[in-house]
Amino acid sequence: MSYWLMKSEPSTFSIDDLAGSPRKTTHWDGVRNFQARNFMRDEMRRGDLAFFYHSNCEEPGIVGIVKVVKTGYPDFTAFDPADKHYDPASDPAKPRWYMVDVQFQRKLEHAITLAALREHAARGLKGLALLRRGNRLSITPVSAAHWKFILRLE
Repeated sequence: MSYWLMKSEPSTFSIDDLAGSPRKTTHWDGVRNFQARNFMRDEMRRGDLAFFYHSNCEEPGIVGIVKVVKTGYPDFTAFDPADKHYDPASDPAKPRWYMVDVQFQRKLEHAITLAALREHAARGLKGLALLRRGNRLSITPVSAAHWKFILRLE
């Protein structure tokens, strides 16, 4: 099993939105970064777990846990001119963008803020991609050691 961190702006799609989705499941669409796309297309597997991270908000942080329930497949929003994630360069015969389906597992007892994570950057979370300067990827891998450490912060 692999572990991940998946970012979403709560004003766009929050952990509560996922919890309220049919079967508590949805597709993770709209990723338009090649490295994050590659993670979804090539590396995320059914059963992998991910931290759900609220970004670009008053207090960014990890707010819940989701499970990958469907591996990477073409992001159909890229083909729809009416969708905000439309990409005219993406061709259904040779898709450029991919997505996975995730299912709500649980909300954390309390959010683990970015500030709290940074407090541990030199010790237990050294090397965590989220804490690297300039990292803006919406999906990043999390090592098993980092996963366990973060859960202990809850």
